[in-house]
Amino acid sequence: MAGSNTPERVVPTDGRQARPLIVTEDDELLDDLLRLCAAAGAGPEVALGSSAQRGSWEGAPLILVGDDCAAGLRGFPRRTGLLLIGRDLDDQGIWRRAVDLGADHVLFLPDDEAWLVDRIADAAEGTGLQALTLGVIGGRGGAGASTLACALAVTAARAGRRTMLIDADPLGGGLDVLLGGEGAEGLRWPAFAASRGRVAGSALEESLPELHALRVLSWDRGDSVAIPPAAMRSVLAAARRRGGVVVVDLPRRIDEAAAEALAQLDLGLLVVPAELRAIAAAHRVAAALSPGLRDLRAVVRGPYASGLDDEEIARLLGLPLAGEVPQEPGLPEALDGGQPPGAGARGPLARFCAEFWARALPGAGGGAV
Repeated sequence: MAGSNTPERVVPTDGRQARPLIVTEDDELLDDLLRLCAAAGAGPEVALGSSAQRGSWEGAPLILVGDDCAAGLRGFPRRTGLLLIGRDLDDQGIWRRAVDLGADHVLFLPDDEAWLVDRIADAAEGTGLQALTLGVIGGRGGAGASTLACALAVTAARAGRRTMLIDADPLGGGLDVLLGGEGAEGLRWPAFAASRGRVAGSALEESLPELHALRVLSWDRGDSVAIPPAAMRSVLAAARRRGGVVVVDLPRRIDEAAAEALAQLDLGLLVVPAELRAIAAAHRVAAALSPGLRDLRAVVRGPYASGLDDEEIARLLGLPLAGEVPQEPGLPEALDGGQPPGAGARGPLARFCAEFWARALPGAGGGAV
């Protein structure tokens, strides 16, 4: 396979899924390519040789050309996202035909099937920038990390951002409960425990409960299910490809699955109550996070013990300060009434989250956080 650079992606403007184009007159090859498209969750357009329409040729996010048709397509416009598919590894002439056609890559089946499925799925999803992926973790038990994670997700969704909230803490009680949606229809973590390889981002999003304009992946009420690292990696990668915002509620104990989540984060927030014992506990958590997380920042929650303030706590932890989480009057009563954290747009918690996203998200009124 000649290289692996991703070409420019074509994203439809009318809401339709982008369709790869298959060009071949080889029935056996066509069957194989249709099978691979099905595995990638893509419904392709098929053209027989030079009968391919110019509009389809120019608009398809990815073109799969069988080597049997390469010579007849040399007059077509050159473009990115064109793959030449062959079977004979000993056929040296395929490289010259690839140059004449302007192909990005030459692939041989069945050897390159796994790579090709990933490439087809990328093109079909039509994703551009990956989601800004944020992890939230408590410096000690009861620090309020799950509350902040939910508030950040609710606030991002209210601002019109595509938002996914992922509960990576199997012992946390379930974020769907905190959002008042434990009875909502949709899949929970046990349904994804056997996931391996690539998970389609669109299929993941559509399968999850929708609560307060965001999608949430939480736990069911059954026995705790161990999530293998491969499943965490596949699911979180799929969530990121959808773009927008992904918020991950992390466990304080960093097991192999949590380590996989850390590897995909852009930024981590460590929630630290403003008391000496909590600072000591948070210091140990920060040390456990540092090997797998490049950017970890402290978020301080009052009230403050004597002699402490948010900047001093961040200094003691050796972390940059992301801000002070304000007290939210009436939060327990609101949660009991089914209102999620951050639901009141004018409340102090929602304002904190809105200001955070304004700094963190491109085009949201601020620069990089």
